[in-house]
Amino acid sequence: MEETTIFRETLGDTPVIRVLDFLIEGRGLDYSLSDIAENSNIGWTTLHRIWGKLLKNRIVKPTREIGRAKLFKLNEENTAVKELIRFYDALLYQHTEKHLSNKITVKT
Repeated sequence: MEETTIFRETLGDTPVIRVLDFLIEGRGLDYSLSDIAENSNIGWTTLHRIWGKLLKNRIVKPTREIGRAKLFKLNEENTAVKELIRFYDALLYQHTEKHLSNKITVKT
């Protein structure tokens, strides 16, 4: 059974959120569409259905080609993406703080 993330738990478990979750977690790296679909746990057809909008809105950008595979990464220069990353990091920080404070409370 697949484990959910605080990002998906907060924003909903949709294909777009799954892709964003994966790309934000692996920001700075580039991936093939096959890697993105597999690691986001969505189908190839579903990825192709949403991919055009992510490209059009400059959420993702192409980086290079290896053979026939095109690689893409999160467009960290996009203002909306910067805000998504800040939100993602804030959620993680908040969740971690809550988790750690619960462990400290239980031990004392």
